[in-house]
Amino acid sequence: MTGDHYFTAEPTTAARPREVEFSAGGRDYTLASASGVFSANRLDPGTAVLLRKAELPAHDATGPLLDIGCGFGPITCVLAASAPAATVWAVDVNERARELTAANAARVGAADRVRVAAPGDVPADLAFAQIWSNPPIHIGKAELHDLLLRWLPRLAPDGVAWLVVARHLGGDSLHRWLVEQGWQVERHASQKGYRVLRVTP
Repeated sequence: MTGDHYFTAEPTTAARPREVEFSAGGRDYTLASASGVFSANRLDPGTAVLLRKAELPAHDATGPLLDIGCGFGPITCVLAASAPAATVWAVDVNERARELTAANAARVGAADRVRVAAPGDVPADLAFAQIWSNPPIHIGKAELHDLLLRWLPRLAPDGVAWLVVARHLGGDSLHRWLVEQGWQVERHASQKGYRVLRVTP
């Protein structure tokens, strides 16, 4: 393949800036975005379903929380706003996405609690109270499985992971695969062709 993808580490396409507006958890957001990142022009429909249907962290949650594949940071910003005492780790391979997430964390007043990192820069001994992801299905099934096998074991024993996957992109087969790996998996919600999966150890 040629050209940039949202999982390109260092996009070479011009970073045409734009803003994305959406509402989640009773709050309105206006976040910075740019070409070369995932769903640059709007809140991705899967992400919208995840933020609407999953159980956002409680106001007194302390985390740490993890957003895998943060893009320009919509999930990270909603988590940080929902749980003002929590630390949120925002992970993405895409350098431009990380820069945007850091800027957007500042926009929502959470710059001091959001840790933006490349995957290899997250401390190895950190266990997460919650993991959130609209995972990058288009990297391929083997790579997707590797990604989940890397991060889901980082859940705290009483932690929970929230994933959203389109049914036509393998949401049900991913559900079965996670169960085969020994995880407790509940289809928490379905909407607009998306599955919201609640995963626990």
